[in-house]
Amino acid sequence: MAESVAVICEQLIKAVNVMMDAESSQRYRLEALKFCEEFKEQCPFCVPCGLQLADKSQSPVVRHFGLQILEHVIKFRWNTMPQQEKVQLKNCAMGLLSNGTHFILEEESHIKDALSRIIVEMIKREWPQQWPDMLKELEDLSKLGESQTELVMLILLRLAEDVITFQTLPSQRRKDIQHTLTQNMDSILSFLLTILQLNVDEYRRLMDTWHHPLASETELQLEAAECLLIAVSRKGKLEDRKPLMVLFNDVAMHYILSANCCGPEGCVGSHVEVEVPGNLNKFMEAFLAFTTHPSQFLRSSTQLTWGTLFRHEVLSKHPVIVEVTSKYMRATMTNLVKTGFPSKSDSPSCEYSLVDFDNDEDFNTFFNSFRAQQGEVVRIACKIIPLEAFQMAGEWLQYQVKSPIDVGPTMSKTAEGLCSILSPSVVQWDAMTFFMESIVGQLLKTLEKEKVPVDQGIELLQAMLSYETRDPLILSCVLTNVSSLFPFVTYRPHFLPQVLHKVRPLCPAPRTRAVKNVRRHACSSIIKMCRDYPQFILPCFDMLYCHVKKLFSNELLLTQMEKCALMEALVLISNQFKDYEKQKAFLEELMAPVVVRWLSEEMGQTLLNPVSFLAFVGADQVMNDSNIEDQTGINRSRISFCVYTILGVVKRARWPADVEEAKAGGFLVGYTPSGNPIYRNPCAPQVLALLPNLLALIRTHNSLFLPEHMARLSETFARAYDVMDVEKNVVLGLPQPVLEIYDSPVYKTSLERMQGFFCTLYDNCFHILGHAGPSLNQDFYTIEGLAEQLVSSVLINLDHVPDHRLRAMLHILSLVVSCPQEYYDSLLCPLLGHLFAYMLQVSKEVCGEKQVTQEMLEEELLRLDIYMTFLTISFNCLCWKDTSNCQRTASQVCWTLLKQIVGGNLLPEAVTWFYTSVLKGLQVHGQHEGCSAALTLLAFLIYEALRPRYSELRVVMTHIPNIQLEALDQFDQRLLNPATQKAGEKKRKEQFKKLIAGTVGKPLGQQFRKEVHIRNLPSLFKKVKPEVNRDILETSESPALVSLFSPLQDDI
Repeated sequence: MAESVAVICEQLIKAVNVMMDAESSQRYRLEALKFCEEFKEQCPFCVPCGLQLADKSQSPVVRHFGLQILEHVIKFRWNTMPQQEKVQLKNCAMGLLSNGTHFILEEESHIKDALSRIIVEMIKREWPQQWPDMLKELEDLSKLGESQTELVMLILLRLAEDVITFQTLPSQRRKDIQHTLTQNMDSILSFLLTILQLNVDEYRRLMDTWHHPLASETELQLEAAECLLIAVSRKGKLEDRKPLMVLFNDVAMHYILSANCCGPEGCVGSHVEVEVPGNLNKFMEAFLAFTTHPSQFLRSSTQLTWGTLFRHEVLSKHPVIVEVTSKYMRATMTNLVKTGFPSKSDSPSCEYSLVDFDNDEDFNTFFNSFRAQQGEVVRIACKIIPLEAFQMAGEWLQYQVKSPIDVGPTMSKTAEGLCSILSPSVVQWDAMTFFMESIVGQLLKTLEKEKVPVDQGIELLQAMLSYETRDPLILSCVLTNVSSLFPFVTYRPHFLPQVLHKVRPLCPAPRTRAVKNVRRHACSSIIKMCRDYPQFILPCFDMLYCHVKKLFSNELLLTQMEKCALMEALVLISNQFKDYEKQKAFLEELMAPVVVRWLSEEMGQTLLNPVSFLAFVGADQVMNDSNIEDQTGINRSRISFCVYTILGVVKRARWPADVEEAKAGGFLVGYTPSGNPIYRNPCAPQVLALLPNLLALIRTHNSLFLPEHMARLSETFARAYDVMDVEKNVVLGLPQPVLEIYDSPVYKTSLERMQGFFCTLYDNCFHILGHAGPSLNQDFYTIEGLAEQLVSSVLINLDHVPDHRLRAMLHILSLVVSCPQEYYDSLLCPLLGHLFAYMLQVSKEVCGEKQVTQEMLEEELLRLDIYMTFLTISFNCLCWKDTSNCQRTASQVCWTLLKQIVGGNLLPEAVTWFYTSVLKGLQVHGQHEGCSAALTLLAFLIYEALRPRYSELRVVMTHIPNIQLEALDQFDQRLLNPATQKAGEKKRKEQFKKLIAGTVGKPLGQQFRKEVHIRNLPSLFKKVKPEVNRDILETSESPALVSLFSPLQDDI
């Protein structure tokens, strides 16, 4: 045998060297790998060969392979090995630990790791039942030298990770080992501390220093701090963490802070009464130092603790915390300023950012998240010192107003003299604006109305109203501050005209993205004010309306979206008229230009014909003439304006919320049979008149994707229907360079402008339909032939519409949800019938489902129509390769729909298909915990509800791999005979889960992985079964016992 082992070892050494040689060809490397793998699987001499290859006289790669062989034997042959061979392998492995390695600093780390894995694999299979002295042997081994001590530490570390952290063992073995580790924890900790103390003493001797035994050694501070962090971060009852308050004593605090640890925040609980440490102020001062450290990453690490402290019911009121809150606010004012880009050197933070971040984009992403964290903590802190915080924000705002604009070296690329997003003034204004916004919002929620600092708020608002700048980035900050401070205007109404004048959407050229953003910002500010304070702004309605008319007189002064935003603001205010006829007259006047253009003969012909539409918007023309581009661009803007206007009006126009006010104003027209009021919308006459051409536009848009119309696109616009590059980058998570976000033009090419037009137009059309239902109410649902009109426009040519465009159709769900019940048959059934039939077709194509018989589908669809179609779609998508979709559908949709019809007479084929679909879902997604739980529960509910009437489900169960038929029969027997049912629901679910466990598939990464089987050992917690109660008088001894209680014995 020795000769055979020597020959095989020589061949293995050659094979390993071939695999690891960079000069080897792929063919030789694969042959060598195949030889080694076949050896591990088939050769009976694995143990002697592995031991010989693992000898320390071999090269490191050969030794590592030898140890891999031994690990393979333990993993896959241990259960079939004779006991004598197990003992021999264990002794040899312990021998490798004692004398099979080089000196601690010379030995390769991967050799140490492989050797520790071998011991751990044996421990997982034999300890403690078959190897009770394992801990004693490891302790003795550690006394042989430093190399052995390190190996013992690695063994204990890997054992703890496998058993507690990763839990890679079967449940029973894990419980046995974890219980034994817990029982021996005192001796294990004593052992570890002794080793640590011995090695620290040896380290001191070598370094000739004498300091604190643990954390005073700077090289050990980080490890000691991490150990403490693990301890304080453990979950459990807050009462159990009281002993951790010892970390607040002066000595512990000194060493924790000297190790740059962010503090024992895990000791802080919200509902446990503990004595506040006497040195809390020392801790807070030190922690504040971390918050002001140049490292942005370290600053962010403190935010969780600050939030915990400021939320604490007791600590947040302590004088030390109240005092430090003010200091935290001051520090945050500095931390909110975006500085520290790794590519720059204009801040002390830059040096740290070089280590913490890969590039500027990485830093920018981090800082946005960091700023959001700070905003949350600032809002919490504002509850503690609201007035002082507002004063800080006001001082900062006044300082920025008085400071000259500093463009800096990174000025705008598109306009000389203007700031870029990284200019010093912009980062300061941006930080101040964020701080102000966070403070004011919380201030108004915290203080009682009479305590609100109105005078200071108005003073700050006046500073913003009088501040003049032509820089779009700074102007955007000014607008945000005006919007934040606007609630103070409710106390001083005479400032309202100045505010409305300040937020008008005007900004100088060039039209960079920054300019576009600030103009949009102005529009959003006006809409927000009119939405939140419409009654307050109503007295200024005429002034605002005249101003809007003046802006509209020049068609090129505002973009179409900006015009529509102003119209939305006016409509929001007009809702406060509370007079149907007055509001209707206003809306007719407001929409008159749109009605004329939208209903014109030219527009009607354009919207009805795909060929005419493409020519009208210029998509069939090669753009080499600016004049053509100008004209077609105007055509596109006019169409967009009409659609934007319809959307704005139908979205914003409403009747009064109060029933009596609606009745008095002429909005109430009747009541439903159930007693609910029926309202009329003053915009209904105008919108309904424009609806036919809108449906024509949707029909034409869907037809544009037909091959014959796709061919009409010019070379310039061949990709006009594709997903825009900007949207692709968002989906793929590709960041845009920081500067380009604000300096780039709105659209760079004619193609991008065309793509934006088609995408926005299509989306807005469906937005209008979605809002039409809840907005127009009865006026919309009573349109004659509405279902046919919607089907012939919205649902036409869907087979050719790209998938990314179909998402827009989700907006019509609002139309469905708000539909009165009396129109279900006339509108929803035809509309949803066509929609669900299409969705079913798509779901079958996506899933590849071919096993549903056409006869079954036809039968079910005829009988249950839309409901069964929707049900089929829901069950079909359980096996899509989309875990989130599967989990949502299984937990929220499938049973909700199916339980409504389980009491009916379903076809056996349908029942079988539903149940099989769930099991297929388990096969695809069962390895994901969330999906597995949802699908298992769904299968359980279906089986319990339908198995008593459909024996076909048992046939399906018998095809599950590795199912125990006896257990299935027992489960069915209890289910079919409820009188014998003794097990609770939880136990029944566990039994059922075991029955269908064979359906759960493996993820691709584990499908070809060899299984490792670890057998259970005799249980450490064997329960002693109580003896069966029996009548002792019935035993063979009963005559003697009876005689003892016989009346004749009374004389004894």
